[in-house]
Amino acid sequence: MTAERLERRLAAVLAADVAGYSRLMGVDEEGTLARLKAVRKALVDSTIANYRGRIVKTTGDGMLVEFASAVDAVRGAVEVQRAMGEQNASMPQVGRIEFRIGIHVGDIIIDDGDIFGDGVNVAARLEGIAEPGGVCMSNDAYRQVRGKVEIVCDDMGPQHLKNIAEPIQAWRVRLTDQISSAVQSASTVSEPHQALPLPDKPSIAVLPFQNMSGDPEQEYFADGMVEDIITALSRFKWLFVIARNSSFTFKGKAVDIKEVGRRLGVRYVLEGSVRKAAGKVRIAGQLIDAVTGAHLWADRFERDLTDVFVLQDEVTVAVVSAVQPKLLETEIEMTTRRRPEDLTAYDFSLRARQQFYLSTRESLAEAIRLAHRALELDPRSIVAAALAALIHLNNVSLGFTIDPQFDRNEAVRLSRLALSLDENDEAALSIAAWVTAFFIGDYETAIEFADRAVASNPNDASAWRRRGWTHRNAGQYEEATRSFERGIRLSPLDPALYATLAGIGQSLIELRRFDEAVAITKKALRQNQSFSGTYRGLASALAHLGRDAEAREVAVRLLEVDPTFTISGFIARGGQSNSPLLIEGLRKAGLPE
Repeated sequence: MTAERLERRLAAVLAADVAGYSRLMGVDEEGTLARLKAVRKALVDSTIANYRGRIVKTTGDGMLVEFASAVDAVRGAVEVQRAMGEQNASMPQVGRIEFRIGIHVGDIIIDDGDIFGDGVNVAARLEGIAEPGGVCMSNDAYRQVRGKVEIVCDDMGPQHLKNIAEPIQAWRVRLTDQISSAVQSASTVSEPHQALPLPDKPSIAVLPFQNMSGDPEQEYFADGMVEDIITALSRFKWLFVIARNSSFTFKGKAVDIKEVGRRLGVRYVLEGSVRKAAGKVRIAGQLIDAVTGAHLWADRFERDLTDVFVLQDEVTVAVVSAVQPKLLETEIEMTTRRRPEDLTAYDFSLRARQQFYLSTRESLAEAIRLAHRALELDPRSIVAAALAALIHLNNVSLGFTIDPQFDRNEAVRLSRLALSLDENDEAALSIAAWVTAFFIGDYETAIEFADRAVASNPNDASAWRRRGWTHRNAGQYEEATRSFERGIRLSPLDPALYATLAGIGQSLIELRRFDEAVAITKKALRQNQSFSGTYRGLASALAHLGRDAEAREVAVRLLEVDPTFTISGFIARGGQSNSPLLIEGLRKAGLPE
Protein backbone atom coordinates (compact mmCIF):
# COMPACT_ATOMS: atom_id res chain seq x y z
CA MET A 1 0.00 0.00 0.00
CA THR A 2 1.39 3.43 -0.91
CA ALA A 3 0.98 6.50 1.25
CA GLU A 4 -1.49 9.11 0.05
CA ARG A 5 0.30 11.56 -2.19
CA LEU A 6 0.22 15.12 -0.84
CA GLU A 7 -0.64 18.00 -3.19
CA ARG A 8 2.17 20.50 -3.33
CA ARG A 9 2.82 23.65 -5.30
CA LEU A 10 4.97 26.76 -5.34
CA ALA A 11 3.06 29.84 -4.21
CA ALA A 12 3.40 33.36 -2.88
CA VAL A 13 1.98 33.37 0.65
CA LEU A 14 0.81 36.53 2.40
CA ALA A 15 0.25 36.55 6.17
CA ALA A 16 -1.33 39.57 7.86
CA ASP A 17 -2.50 40.58 11.29
CA VAL A 18 -3.55 43.73 13.15
CA ALA A 19 -0.78 45.40 15.16
CA GLY A 20 -1.72 45.85 18.82
CA TYR A 21 -4.99 43.97 18.38
CA SER A 22 -5.25 42.94 22.06
CA ARG A 23 -4.73 46.57 23.12
CA LEU A 24 -7.40 47.79 20.70
CA MET A 25 -9.85 45.16 21.94
CA GLY A 26 -9.09 46.13 25.51
CA VAL A 27 -9.90 49.76 24.79
CA ASP A 28 -13.05 49.20 22.71
CA GLU A 29 -13.98 45.61 21.94
CA GLU A 30 -17.17 46.17 19.97
CA GLY A 31 -15.87 49.22 18.14
CA THR A 32 -12.64 47.45 17.13
CA LEU A 33 -14.53 44.43 15.75
CA ALA A 34 -16.89 46.70 13.83
CA ARG A 35 -14.03 48.73 12.31
CA LEU A 36 -12.08 45.60 11.39
CA LYS A 37 -15.09 44.07 9.64
CA ALA A 38 -15.78 47.32 7.79
CA VAL A 39 -12.16 47.65 6.66
CA ARG A 40 -12.06 44.07 5.40
CA LYS A 41 -15.35 44.36 3.55
CA ALA A 42 -14.68 47.76 1.95
CA LEU A 43 -10.96 47.51 1.27
CA VAL A 44 -8.96 44.39 2.06
CA ASP A 45 -11.01 41.53 0.59
CA SER A 46 -11.76 43.37 -2.65
CA THR A 47 -8.12 44.38 -3.13
CA ILE A 48 -6.97 40.78 -2.64
CA ALA A 49 -9.56 39.60 -5.15
CA ASN A 50 -8.43 42.23 -7.68
CA TYR A 51 -4.92 40.79 -7.51
CA ARG A 52 -6.16 37.20 -7.85
CA GLY A 53 -5.43 36.20 -4.27
CA ARG A 54 -7.27 33.41 -2.45
CA ILE A 55 -8.10 34.04 1.19
CA VAL A 56 -7.30 30.67 2.75
CA LYS A 57 -8.50 31.51 6.24
CA THR A 58 -8.99 34.27 8.76
CA THR A 59 -8.21 33.95 12.48
CA GLY A 60 -9.58 36.81 14.55
CA ASP A 61 -7.31 39.65 13.50
CA GLY A 62 -5.18 37.47 11.19
CA MET A 63 -5.40 36.44 7.56
CA LEU A 64 -3.61 33.91 5.34
CA VAL A 65 -3.70 34.45 1.57
CA GLU A 66 -2.30 32.46 -1.34
CA PHE A 67 -1.22 34.06 -4.64
CA ALA A 68 0.01 32.36 -7.81
CA SER A 69 2.35 35.32 -8.41
CA ALA A 70 4.73 37.15 -6.05
CA VAL A 71 4.16 40.30 -8.11
CA ASP A 72 0.41 40.16 -7.43
CA ALA A 73 1.01 39.45 -3.73
CA VAL A 74 3.30 42.45 -3.27
CA ARG A 75 1.17 44.80 -5.37
CA GLY A 76 -1.92 43.79 -3.41
CA ALA A 77 -0.14 44.23 -0.08
CA VAL A 78 1.19 47.66 -1.04
CA GLU A 79 -2.24 48.82 -2.23
CA VAL A 80 -3.85 47.66 1.02
CA GLN A 81 -1.26 49.45 3.15
CA ARG A 82 -1.44 52.64 1.08
CA ALA A 83 -5.22 52.74 1.42
CA MET A 84 -5.04 52.01 5.14
CA GLY A 85 -2.47 54.79 5.56
CA GLU A 86 -4.80 57.29 3.91
CA GLN A 87 -7.75 56.11 5.99
CA ASN A 88 -5.82 56.16 9.25
CA ALA A 89 -4.49 59.67 8.65
CA SER A 90 -7.82 61.13 9.80
CA MET A 91 -8.00 58.95 12.94
CA PRO A 92 -6.29 59.27 16.33
CA GLN A 93 -3.36 56.88 16.68
CA VAL A 94 -5.00 55.14 19.63
CA GLY A 95 -7.90 53.87 17.49
CA ARG A 96 -6.14 53.05 14.24
CA ILE A 97 -6.24 49.61 12.68
CA GLU A 98 -2.79 48.95 11.21
CA PHE A 99 -1.92 45.71 9.46
CA ARG A 100 1.46 44.03 9.46
CA ILE A 101 2.10 41.95 6.34
CA GLY A 102 4.69 39.27 5.60
CA ILE A 103 5.23 37.70 2.16
CA HIS A 104 7.26 34.65 1.15
CA VAL A 105 7.54 32.52 -1.96
CA GLY A 106 7.93 28.82 -1.16
CA ASP A 107 6.64 25.32 -1.40
CA ILE A 108 3.27 24.70 0.26
CA ILE A 109 1.10 21.67 1.02
CA ILE A 110 -2.62 21.85 0.21
CA ASP A 111 -5.02 19.87 2.37
CA ASP A 112 -8.78 20.31 2.31
CA GLY A 113 -8.46 23.90 1.12
CA ASP A 114 -5.94 24.87 3.81
CA ILE A 115 -2.21 25.37 3.21
CA PHE A 116 0.78 24.29 5.29
CA GLY A 117 4.56 24.04 5.15
CA ASP A 118 7.62 26.29 5.34
CA GLY A 119 6.15 28.66 2.77
CA VAL A 120 3.38 29.47 5.26
CA ASN A 121 5.58 29.45 8.36
CA VAL A 122 8.13 31.88 6.95
CA ALA A 123 5.43 34.31 5.77
CA ALA A 124 3.89 34.27 9.25
CA ARG A 125 7.24 34.96 10.92
CA LEU A 126 8.00 37.80 8.50
CA GLU A 127 4.63 39.34 9.35
CA GLY A 128 5.76 39.28 12.99
CA ILE A 129 8.80 41.49 12.29
CA ALA A 130 6.97 43.89 9.95
CA GLU A 131 6.25 47.38 11.26
CA PRO A 132 2.61 48.39 11.87
CA GLY A 133 1.37 49.55 8.47
CA GLY A 134 4.35 47.88 6.79
CA VAL A 135 5.23 45.02 4.45
CA CYS A 136 8.16 42.66 4.96
CA MET A 137 9.17 40.06 2.36
CA SER A 138 11.71 37.28 2.07
CA ASN A 139 14.61 37.37 -0.35
CA ASP A 140 12.84 34.69 -2.42
CA ALA A 141 9.87 37.02 -2.88
CA TYR A 142 12.10 40.05 -3.47
CA ARG A 143 13.94 38.32 -6.33
CA GLN A 144 10.59 37.69 -8.05
CA VAL A 145 9.36 41.30 -7.84
CA ARG A 146 12.60 43.27 -8.25
CA GLY A 147 12.24 45.59 -11.26
CA LYS A 148 8.61 44.56 -11.79
CA VAL A 149 6.88 46.48 -8.96
CA GLU A 150 7.43 50.20 -8.41
CA ILE A 151 8.58 50.08 -4.82
CA VAL A 152 11.70 50.90 -2.83
CA CYS A 153 12.95 48.24 -0.42
CA ASP A 154 15.40 48.35 2.47
CA ASP A 155 17.62 45.34 3.11
CA MET A 156 16.99 44.12 6.68
CA GLY A 157 19.78 41.55 6.49
CA PRO A 158 19.53 37.95 7.67
CA GLN A 159 16.74 37.53 10.23
CA HIS A 160 16.68 34.72 12.81
CA LEU A 161 12.98 33.86 12.87
CA LYS A 162 11.32 31.77 15.57
CA ASN A 163 11.19 28.03 14.72
CA ILE A 164 12.85 28.61 11.33
CA ALA A 165 16.12 26.70 11.16
CA GLU A 166 18.11 28.97 8.83
CA PRO A 167 18.31 32.79 8.87
CA ILE A 168 16.02 34.42 6.28
CA GLN A 169 17.19 37.42 4.28
CA ALA A 170 14.38 39.98 4.62
CA TRP A 171 13.39 43.19 2.87
CA ARG A 172 11.23 46.04 4.16
CA VAL A 173 9.01 47.83 1.64
CA ARG A 174 9.41 51.56 2.13
CA LEU A 175 5.83 52.83 2.25
CA THR A 176 6.22 56.01 4.29
CA ASP A 177 7.28 58.22 1.40
CA GLN A 178 4.54 56.83 -0.83
CA ILE A 179 1.67 57.71 1.49
CA SER A 180 3.12 60.86 3.04
CA SER A 181 1.31 63.22 0.68
CA ALA A 182 -2.03 61.64 1.53
CA VAL A 183 -1.26 61.80 5.23
CA GLN A 184 -0.27 65.45 5.07
CA SER A 185 -3.34 66.48 3.11
CA ALA A 186 -5.65 64.63 5.49
CA SER A 187 -4.08 65.83 8.73
CA THR A 188 -4.62 69.37 9.90
CA VAL A 189 -1.37 69.38 11.87
CA SER A 190 0.96 67.76 9.35
CA GLU A 191 2.03 70.83 7.43
CA PRO A 192 5.75 70.83 6.59
CA HIS A 193 7.89 71.96 9.50
CA GLN A 194 11.58 71.73 10.06
CA ALA A 195 12.29 68.94 12.54
CA LEU A 196 13.56 70.15 15.91
CA PRO A 197 16.74 68.45 17.12
CA LEU A 198 16.31 65.89 19.90
CA PRO A 199 17.59 66.97 23.34
CA ASP A 200 20.61 65.22 24.87
CA LYS A 201 18.36 63.29 27.27
CA PRO A 202 15.16 61.26 26.84
CA SER A 203 12.36 63.50 25.60
CA ILE A 204 8.61 62.95 25.78
CA ALA A 205 5.36 64.70 24.92
CA VAL A 206 2.02 63.71 26.47
CA LEU A 207 -0.81 64.36 24.02
CA PRO A 208 -4.34 65.17 25.19
CA PHE A 209 -6.24 61.95 25.82
CA GLN A 210 -9.19 61.33 23.51
CA ASN A 211 -12.62 61.46 25.15
CA MET A 212 -14.47 58.46 23.74
CA SER A 213 -17.49 58.83 26.04
CA GLY A 214 -19.41 61.61 24.35
CA ASP A 215 -19.67 63.12 27.84
CA PRO A 216 -18.25 66.67 28.20
CA GLU A 217 -17.52 66.04 31.89
CA GLN A 218 -15.04 63.34 30.88
CA GLU A 219 -13.27 65.93 28.72
CA TYR A 220 -12.35 67.91 31.83
CA PHE A 221 -11.34 64.73 33.63
CA ALA A 222 -9.12 63.61 30.73
CA ASP A 223 -7.45 67.03 30.38
CA GLY A 224 -6.80 67.27 34.12
CA MET A 225 -5.31 63.80 34.19
CA VAL A 226 -2.97 64.56 31.28
CA GLU A 227 -1.83 67.77 32.99
CA ASP A 228 -1.09 65.75 36.15
CA ILE A 229 0.89 63.18 34.14
CA ILE A 230 2.93 65.95 32.49
CA THR A 231 3.66 67.49 35.90
CA ALA A 232 4.62 64.12 37.40
CA LEU A 233 6.97 63.25 34.53
CA SER A 234 8.52 66.73 34.69
CA ARG A 235 9.80 65.95 38.18
CA PHE A 236 12.20 63.37 36.73
CA LYS A 237 15.17 65.59 35.98
CA TRP A 238 16.70 63.05 33.59
CA LEU A 239 13.66 63.53 31.33
CA PHE A 240 12.92 66.38 28.91
CA VAL A 241 9.13 66.86 29.04
CA ILE A 242 7.20 69.11 26.66
CA ALA A 243 5.03 71.66 28.47
CA ARG A 244 1.26 71.35 28.55
CA ASN A 245 0.63 74.35 26.29
CA SER A 246 2.62 72.83 23.43
CA SER A 247 1.15 69.34 23.80
CA PHE A 248 -2.40 70.67 23.86
CA THR A 249 -2.04 72.40 20.46
CA PHE A 250 -2.79 68.91 19.10
CA LYS A 251 -6.04 68.56 21.04
CA GLY A 252 -8.96 67.39 18.90
CA LYS A 253 -6.78 66.91 15.81
CA ALA A 254 -5.81 63.79 13.93
CA VAL A 255 -2.08 63.43 14.29
CA ASP A 256 0.79 61.49 12.81
CA ILE A 257 3.01 60.50 15.74
CA LYS A 258 6.23 60.81 13.78
CA GLU A 259 5.23 64.33 12.75
CA VAL A 260 4.41 65.19 16.37
CA GLY A 261 7.90 64.03 17.30
CA ARG A 262 9.46 66.21 14.59
CA ARG A 263 7.32 69.24 15.46
CA LEU A 264 8.01 69.07 19.20
CA GLY A 265 11.53 67.66 19.04
CA VAL A 266 10.83 64.57 21.16
CA ARG A 267 11.75 60.90 20.93
CA TYR A 268 8.68 59.54 22.74
CA VAL A 269 4.98 60.32 22.66
CA LEU A 270 2.40 59.19 25.22
CA GLU A 271 -1.23 59.20 24.11
CA GLY A 272 -4.43 57.64 25.31
CA SER A 273 -8.20 57.65 25.58
CA VAL A 274 -10.89 57.86 28.24
CA ARG A 275 -14.23 56.04 28.13
CA LYS A 276 -17.02 56.16 30.72
CA ALA A 277 -19.40 53.20 31.02
CA ALA A 278 -21.64 51.78 33.76
CA GLY A 279 -20.21 53.86 36.60
CA LYS A 280 -16.63 53.09 35.65
CA VAL A 281 -13.95 54.93 33.74
CA ARG A 282 -11.58 53.04 31.45
CA ILE A 283 -8.33 54.77 30.57
CA ALA A 284 -6.06 53.38 27.87
CA GLY A 285 -2.55 54.64 27.23
CA GLN A 286 0.31 53.82 24.93
CA LEU A 287 3.91 54.94 24.64
CA ILE A 288 5.29 55.29 21.10
CA ASP A 289 8.79 55.84 19.76
CA ALA A 290 8.14 58.87 17.54
CA VAL A 291 11.29 58.23 15.49
CA THR A 292 10.47 54.65 14.46
CA GLY A 293 6.73 54.51 15.17
CA ALA A 294 7.25 51.42 17.36
CA HIS A 295 4.85 50.80 20.24
CA LEU A 296 6.88 50.46 23.45
CA TRP A 297 4.13 50.03 26.05
CA ALA A 298 0.37 49.90 26.23
CA ASP A 299 -2.02 49.27 29.09
CA ARG A 300 -5.47 50.11 30.33
CA PHE A 301 -6.71 51.14 33.75
CA GLU A 302 -10.27 50.76 34.97
CA ARG A 303 -11.56 52.54 38.07
CA ASP A 304 -14.90 53.24 39.72
CA LEU A 305 -16.18 56.70 38.92
CA THR A 306 -16.36 58.16 42.42
CA ASP A 307 -14.20 61.10 43.44
CA VAL A 308 -12.84 62.47 40.15
CA PHE A 309 -9.78 64.08 41.75
CA VAL A 310 -8.81 60.93 43.62
CA LEU A 311 -9.31 59.01 40.39
CA GLN A 312 -7.02 61.41 38.51
CA ASP A 313 -4.31 60.92 41.14
CA GLU A 314 -4.62 57.12 41.04
CA VAL A 315 -4.37 56.91 37.26
CA THR A 316 -1.53 59.43 37.14
CA VAL A 317 0.52 57.27 39.53
CA ALA A 318 -0.35 54.13 37.57
CA VAL A 319 0.65 55.62 34.21
CA VAL A 320 3.82 57.31 35.41
CA SER A 321 4.98 54.24 37.35
CA ALA A 322 4.65 52.20 34.14
CA VAL A 323 6.02 54.71 31.63
CA GLN A 324 9.09 55.99 33.52
CA PRO A 325 10.74 52.55 33.96
CA LYS A 326 9.89 51.66 30.36
CA LEU A 327 11.61 54.82 29.12
CA LEU A 328 14.71 53.98 31.15
CA GLU A 329 14.68 50.36 29.92
CA THR A 330 14.40 51.53 26.30
CA GLU A 331 17.20 54.06 26.69
CA ILE A 332 19.50 51.41 28.21
CA GLU A 333 18.68 49.02 25.38
CA MET A 334 19.46 51.68 22.76
CA THR A 335 22.77 52.66 24.30
CA THR A 336 23.96 49.03 24.45
CA ARG A 337 23.65 48.93 20.65
CA ARG A 338 25.79 52.01 20.06
CA ARG A 339 29.42 51.73 19.02
CA PRO A 340 31.89 52.48 21.86
CA GLU A 341 33.40 55.43 19.97
CA ASP A 342 29.96 57.10 19.80
CA LEU A 343 29.15 56.93 23.52
CA THR A 344 28.45 60.08 25.56
CA ALA A 345 28.61 60.57 29.32
CA TYR A 346 24.90 59.81 29.47
CA ASP A 347 25.39 56.55 27.55
CA PHE A 348 28.15 55.44 29.91
CA SER A 349 25.88 56.21 32.87
CA LEU A 350 23.12 54.04 31.40
CA ARG A 351 25.55 51.18 30.80
CA ALA A 352 26.79 51.55 34.38
CA ARG A 353 23.22 51.37 35.67
CA GLN A 354 22.61 48.17 33.71
CA GLN A 355 25.67 46.54 35.31
CA PHE A 356 24.69 47.87 38.74
CA TYR A 357 21.35 46.04 38.57
CA LEU A 358 23.16 42.68 38.30
CA SER A 359 24.84 43.18 41.72
CA THR A 360 27.67 40.68 41.18
CA ARG A 361 31.31 41.32 42.01
CA GLU A 362 32.19 41.53 38.31
CA SER A 363 29.22 43.68 37.33
CA LEU A 364 29.86 46.24 40.09
CA ALA A 365 33.52 46.50 39.06
CA GLU A 366 32.39 47.19 35.50
CA ALA A 367 29.70 49.62 36.73
CA ILE A 368 32.33 51.63 38.65
CA ARG A 369 34.55 51.78 35.55
CA LEU A 370 31.68 52.97 33.35
CA ALA A 371 30.40 55.55 35.85
CA HIS A 372 33.86 57.09 36.26
CA ARG A 373 34.26 57.13 32.45
CA ALA A 374 31.05 59.15 32.32
CA LEU A 375 32.48 61.60 34.86
CA GLU A 376 35.66 61.95 32.83
CA LEU A 377 33.56 63.01 29.83
CA ASP A 378 31.30 65.27 31.91
CA PRO A 379 32.62 66.18 35.39
CA ARG A 380 29.35 68.04 36.11
CA SER A 381 27.05 65.09 35.41
CA ILE A 382 24.76 64.72 38.43
CA VAL A 383 23.53 61.38 37.10
CA ALA A 384 27.06 59.97 36.83
CA ALA A 385 28.26 61.36 40.18
CA ALA A 386 25.23 60.11 42.13
CA LEU A 387 25.30 56.70 40.45
CA ALA A 388 29.04 56.30 41.05
CA ALA A 389 28.51 57.07 44.75
CA LEU A 390 25.77 54.45 44.94
CA ILE A 391 27.93 51.81 43.24
CA HIS A 392 30.84 52.46 45.63
CA LEU A 393 28.42 52.07 48.57
CA ASN A 394 27.17 48.73 47.23
CA ASN A 395 30.71 47.57 46.60
CA VAL A 396 31.29 47.91 50.36
CA SER A 397 27.90 46.68 51.59
CA LEU A 398 28.09 43.51 49.50
CA GLY A 399 31.66 42.77 50.53
CA PHE A 400 33.16 43.06 47.04
CA THR A 401 35.61 45.87 47.76
CA ILE A 402 39.37 45.30 47.85
CA ASP A 403 39.95 48.62 49.63
CA PRO A 404 36.92 49.42 51.85
CA GLN A 405 38.21 52.79 53.00
CA PHE A 406 38.77 53.93 49.42
CA ASP A 407 35.22 52.98 48.41
CA ARG A 408 33.78 54.67 51.52
CA ASN A 409 35.68 57.88 50.77
CA GLU A 410 34.63 57.79 47.11
CA ALA A 411 30.98 57.24 48.01
CA VAL A 412 31.01 60.24 50.36
CA ARG A 413 32.98 62.44 47.94
CA LEU A 414 30.79 61.66 44.94
CA SER A 415 27.51 62.01 46.82
CA ARG A 416 28.63 65.46 47.99
CA LEU A 417 29.68 66.33 44.44
CA ALA A 418 26.22 65.40 43.12
CA LEU A 419 24.54 67.53 45.82
CA SER A 420 26.83 70.48 45.08
CA LEU A 421 25.74 70.34 41.43
CA ASP A 422 22.02 70.40 42.35
CA GLU A 423 20.97 70.35 46.00
CA ASN A 424 17.34 69.67 44.99
CA ASP A 425 17.93 66.70 42.69
CA GLU A 426 16.02 63.68 44.04
CA ALA A 427 18.68 61.16 42.99
CA ALA A 428 21.48 63.22 44.52
CA LEU A 429 19.47 63.72 47.73
CA SER A 430 18.36 60.11 48.15
CA ILE A 431 21.82 58.67 47.48
CA ALA A 432 23.42 61.23 49.80
CA ALA A 433 20.88 60.15 52.44
CA TRP A 434 21.86 56.50 52.17
CA VAL A 435 25.60 57.22 52.09
CA THR A 436 25.30 59.53 55.11
CA ALA A 437 23.34 56.94 57.10
CA PHE A 438 25.54 54.01 56.10
CA PHE A 439 29.05 55.45 56.33
CA ILE A 440 28.77 58.55 58.54
CA GLY A 441 25.98 57.55 60.93
CA ASP A 442 24.45 61.04 60.91
CA TYR A 443 20.88 59.79 60.81
CA GLU A 444 19.23 63.16 61.37
CA THR A 445 20.87 64.64 58.28
CA ALA A 446 20.33 61.44 56.31
CA ILE A 447 16.59 61.38 57.02
CA GLU A 448 16.33 65.08 56.14
CA PHE A 449 17.95 64.33 52.75
CA ALA A 450 15.65 61.32 52.20
CA ASP A 451 12.52 63.33 53.01
CA ARG A 452 13.58 66.15 50.69
CA ALA A 453 14.15 63.61 47.89
CA VAL A 454 10.62 62.18 47.96
CA ALA A 455 9.15 65.66 48.41
CA SER A 456 11.02 66.75 45.28
CA ASN A 457 9.59 63.84 43.30
CA PRO A 458 6.90 61.73 45.01
CA ASN A 459 6.74 59.46 41.93
CA ASP A 460 10.39 58.40 41.99
CA ALA A 461 10.48 54.76 43.10
CA SER A 462 14.26 54.85 43.59
CA ALA A 463 14.01 57.77 46.02
CA TRP A 464 11.46 55.85 48.09
CA ARG A 465 13.62 52.71 48.10
CA ARG A 466 16.67 54.65 49.29
CA ARG A 467 14.53 56.34 51.90
CA GLY A 468 13.69 52.82 53.06
CA TRP A 469 17.37 51.87 53.38
CA THR A 470 18.09 55.16 55.17
CA HIS A 471 15.39 54.54 57.78
CA ARG A 472 16.47 50.90 58.14
CA ASN A 473 20.04 52.00 58.87
CA ALA A 474 18.65 54.54 61.34
CA GLY A 475 16.68 51.85 63.16
CA GLN A 476 13.25 53.12 62.11
CA TYR A 477 11.93 49.85 60.72
CA GLU A 478 8.21 50.63 60.38
CA GLU A 479 9.00 53.73 58.34
CA ALA A 480 11.59 51.78 56.34
CA THR A 481 8.99 49.13 55.46
CA ARG A 482 6.45 51.79 54.40
CA SER A 483 9.04 53.44 52.15
CA PHE A 484 10.12 50.14 50.58
CA GLU A 485 6.48 49.24 49.88
CA ARG A 486 5.85 52.65 48.31
CA GLY A 487 8.85 52.08 46.04
CA ILE A 488 7.47 48.71 44.94
CA ARG A 489 4.05 50.24 44.30
CA LEU A 490 5.63 52.82 42.00
CA SER A 491 7.84 50.32 40.16
CA PRO A 492 6.54 46.76 40.63
CA LEU A 493 8.72 45.35 37.82
CA ASP A 494 11.92 47.14 38.77
CA PRO A 495 15.15 45.28 37.86
CA ALA A 496 16.39 45.77 41.44
CA LEU A 497 13.15 44.61 43.07
CA TYR A 498 14.96 41.75 44.83
CA ALA A 499 17.07 44.24 46.82
CA THR A 500 13.97 46.14 47.95
CA LEU A 501 12.30 42.91 49.06
CA ALA A 502 15.47 41.97 50.95
CA GLY A 503 15.35 45.38 52.65
CA ILE A 504 11.79 44.73 53.81
CA GLY A 505 12.87 41.33 55.08
CA GLN A 506 15.70 42.81 57.15
CA SER A 507 13.34 45.42 58.62
CA LEU A 508 10.77 42.75 59.50
CA ILE A 509 13.46 40.79 61.37
CA GLU A 510 14.10 43.77 63.66
CA LEU A 511 10.33 44.02 64.18
CA ARG A 512 10.34 40.32 65.20
CA ARG A 513 7.99 39.44 62.32
CA PHE A 514 10.13 36.47 61.37
CA ASP A 515 7.55 34.46 59.42
CA GLU A 516 6.84 37.44 57.16
CA ALA A 517 10.57 38.02 56.78
CA VAL A 518 11.04 34.44 55.55
CA ALA A 519 8.21 34.77 53.02
CA ILE A 520 9.43 38.02 51.51
CA THR A 521 13.12 37.07 51.40
CA LYS A 522 12.19 33.84 49.60
CA LYS A 523 10.35 35.98 47.07
CA ALA A 524 13.49 38.12 46.71
CA LEU A 525 15.54 34.95 46.18
CA ARG A 526 13.31 33.94 43.27
CA GLN A 527 14.11 37.29 41.67
CA ASN A 528 17.90 37.04 42.03
CA GLN A 529 19.91 34.14 43.44
CA SER A 530 23.26 35.94 43.58
CA PHE A 531 22.38 38.81 45.96
CA SER A 532 24.03 38.14 49.31
CA GLY A 533 21.70 40.48 51.23
CA THR A 534 18.79 38.12 50.61
CA TYR A 535 20.65 35.11 52.01
CA ARG A 536 21.65 37.07 55.13
CA GLY A 537 18.05 38.01 55.87
CA LEU A 538 16.67 34.54 55.14
CA ALA A 539 19.29 32.72 57.24
CA SER A 540 18.71 35.06 60.17
CA ALA A 541 14.90 34.85 60.04
CA LEU A 542 14.92 31.05 59.80
CA ALA A 543 17.33 30.80 62.74
CA HIS A 544 15.08 33.01 64.89
CA LEU A 545 12.18 30.67 64.10
CA GLY A 546 14.21 27.68 65.26
CA ARG A 547 14.31 26.20 61.76
CA ASP A 548 17.97 25.39 62.27
CA ALA A 549 18.53 22.92 59.42
CA GLU A 550 17.05 25.32 56.88
CA ALA A 551 18.99 28.25 58.35
CA ARG A 552 22.29 26.34 58.08
CA GLU A 553 21.48 25.37 54.49
CA VAL A 554 20.92 29.02 53.58
CA ALA A 555 24.12 29.96 55.45
CA VAL A 556 26.05 27.54 53.22
CA ARG A 557 24.57 29.18 50.14
CA LEU A 558 25.48 32.63 51.51
CA LEU A 559 29.11 31.54 51.81
CA GLU A 560 29.00 30.30 48.20
CA VAL A 561 27.86 33.76 47.05
CA ASP A 562 30.08 35.70 49.51
CA PRO A 563 33.00 33.31 50.31
CA THR A 564 34.87 35.71 52.61
CA PHE A 565 31.81 36.49 54.75
CA THR A 566 32.27 36.72 58.49
CA ILE A 567 29.96 38.35 61.00
CA SER A 568 32.69 40.68 62.26
CA GLY A 569 33.62 41.61 58.70
CA PHE A 570 29.97 42.25 57.89
CA ILE A 571 29.64 44.59 60.88
CA ALA A 572 32.83 46.36 59.86
CA ARG A 573 31.38 47.17 56.46
CA GLY A 574 29.09 49.66 58.20
CA GLY A 575 25.39 50.39 58.44
CA GLN A 576 24.59 47.58 60.91
CA SER A 577 24.64 49.42 64.25
CA ASN A 578 20.82 49.21 64.38
CA SER A 579 20.52 45.57 63.26
CA PRO A 580 20.96 43.55 66.50
CA LEU A 581 18.40 40.85 65.67
CA LEU A 582 19.78 40.38 62.15
CA ILE A 583 23.27 39.85 63.60
CA GLU A 584 21.94 37.56 66.35
CA GLY A 585 20.17 35.41 63.75
CA LEU A 586 23.35 35.13 61.67
CA ARG A 587 25.17 33.77 64.73
CA LYS A 588 22.37 31.30 65.40
CA ALA A 589 22.60 30.14 61.77
CA GLY A 590 26.20 29.11 62.41
CA LEU A 591 27.94 31.65 60.21
CA PRO A 592 31.64 32.26 61.04
CA GLU A 593 32.40 34.99 63.55
